[in-house]
Amino acid sequence: MQQQNHRSGFVNIVGNPNVGKSTLMNRLVGEKLSIITPKSQTTRHRIIGIVNTPEYQVVYSDTPGVLRPNYKLQEQMLNFSLSALDDADVLLYVTDVVEKTDKNDEFLSKVQRLTLPVLLLINKIDQTTQTELEKMVDTWHEMLPDAEIYPISALNNFSIDRVQKRILELLPESPPYFEKDALTDKPARFFVNEIIREKALLLYQKEVPYSIEAIVEEFKEETDIIRIRAIILVERDTQKGIVIGHKGESLKRLGTLARKDIELFFEKKVFLQLYVKVEKDWRNRDNLLKNFGYKLE
Repeated sequence: MQQQNHRSGFVNIVGNPNVGKSTLMNRLVGEKLSIITPKSQTTRHRIIGIVNTPEYQVVYSDTPGVLRPNYKLQEQMLNFSLSALDDADVLLYVTDVVEKTDKNDEFLSKVQRLTLPVLLLINKIDQTTQTELEKMVDTWHEMLPDAEIYPISALNNFSIDRVQKRILELLPESPPYFEKDALTDKPARFFVNEIIREKALLLYQKEVPYSIEAIVEEFKEETDIIRIRAIILVERDTQKGIVIGHKGESLKRLGTLARKDIELFFEKKVFLQLYVKVEKDWRNRDNLLKNFGYKLE
């Protein structure tokens, strides 16, 4: 039987690239759902993480960093971020102590027009001084006068509990949107793809990791092992050579790193096979972007 006064809501995390949105998301959810690398544009999808208790259900949503698109994939990434402004009950606008307040004015002006509760989180406060932080708080208060401002460090778990407490206070009364044992709305294969892509971002340089997409072709869960076959797509033959490496060494290293994290994620032994395939200009092809889940319904 559903409890009375149950609270549920969508808490969407937005902001520019590299401000720590995915680290924050994983802190709030208590699980590693969003992949994290030092490179910008790591997150490409809207990734949902769900926190449940008998009294409430918080549906967190991590989004790609806001940027001006150069190709169709980036257009879809921006659409995911814009859609997060439309369906939020509470918006977490994440900035950090490094970026300038006027970065991406166009997106910020959309946030300024919102009537829903906005929590402005200034991340990475361990990288600044108290005086500088106070100046930043004043500047942001002028930019977003209705927002509540919280200086935080997602990496060091500083003040995250205060943010969580405030989110729960702001949640509307509502029955749950998802089953109470749900952690995310994404299938298992999605997280395999993301883990492989995370390792590619860490291992390869320049444009290569941004041209990569991982697709799980086979996911067989047996009693004591999960057997996975995945394809790594690239846009050019030269990229294929780089991903595979001399005598297959680079691909082998990628596979080993990915397999270890996939085993941690599913808490089960994994047999992972990786193949590399060239799919010319896939980042600009609507049909492929739709197949890979980048098109909004």
